[in-house]
Amino acid sequence: MAPLASKLISRLPWASSPLVVSAPMRVMAGPKLAVAVSAAGGLGFIGPTVKTNEMPAVLQEASALAKKSAKLSSSASNILPVGVGFQLWSDDLETAAQAVEKYKPCVVWLYAPKDVKDLDIWSQRCREVSSESQIWIQVGTLAEVRELLKASQPPDAIIIQGSEAGGHGRANDGLGLFSLLPEAVDLVARRMPVLAAGGVADARGASAALCLGASGVVMGTRFLASTEAKIHPGYQREIVRADEGAVSTTRTLLYNHLRGVTGWPKEYSPRGVINRSFIEHQAGTSFNELKKRHDESVKLGEKAWGPDGRTATYAGASVGLVRDVKDAGDIVRETQDGVRRMLRYEERATL
Repeated sequence: MAPLASKLISRLPWASSPLVVSAPMRVMAGPKLAVAVSAAGGLGFIGPTVKTNEMPAVLQEASALAKKSAKLSSSASNILPVGVGFQLWSDDLETAAQAVEKYKPCVVWLYAPKDVKDLDIWSQRCREVSSESQIWIQVGTLAEVRELLKASQPPDAIIIQGSEAGGHGRANDGLGLFSLLPEAVDLVARRMPVLAAGGVADARGASAALCLGASGVVMGTRFLASTEAKIHPGYQREIVRADEGAVSTTRTLLYNHLRGVTGWPKEYSPRGVINRSFIEHQAGTSFNELKKRHDESVKLGEKAWGPDGRTATYAGASVGLVRDVKDAGDIVRETQDGVRRMLRYEERATL
């Protein structure tokens, strides 16, 4: 194991190599998913809640679940063995800090500031209230990496997100992971671990990312098709159905706007599976008419998703590699075992 990867794992006593991380997907990555991933030897994240003041109750649930896990409860530590993610543009800092102080998640993942200075402000505040919690920051460009390296509060790790990622990524200046990642690793020059996110859905993608210098891999779309994800069955079935992500997904703000979601910084745009709303939008249908049809479709339940559906199915370009629903623990173990076979990893002894 590379020194930085070894250092990263050493701070997560329940985790095994290679490190597999479940992304902090808003709403859909809840306590059950996060704890299941960590209990399987990975690192699970809880995504941002609809409102920041909902986070304490979510972390309380995660804490209760972790105490029931033989593996997690036996790792002698005063930190919560799951991470938590915050969207800086929409989450409230002091409310978030109170939750971090009380529950001490092992990692705080920061993302999407309105102003780059907010990353320093959030990092400092979270460290003040919980020195045991690591700070990880997600970026999608080399310019952002350079800013982090100059920051007064540099993170403990950087997550490099390629343009293949689902959800909200860089709108116009992003780059594919396997071009962006090695250059970012060179730029960081062993000063801190770099984790790879975007387009990784199985052991093959994870192995490639590790060969390019990543100290761990993050998967989001793959965990949408897990039994523990907080996801509507219609949404999940569409994740399994969709294939050929290059033509079945696109980056667009349309789905956000149809759902009434606004306020994201201009640098970001989500990737989602193409459906009837997008096709009709491209054909010139007015937004007001699309909104009317979307809202009517939502009332239909599961039919709101799918090729003829109209509501958002946020997913990455690797969606074609997601072919079934599995327990999150099985996803972690299959990915790790596959990487070890390909790269001949030596499994690190765990507590």
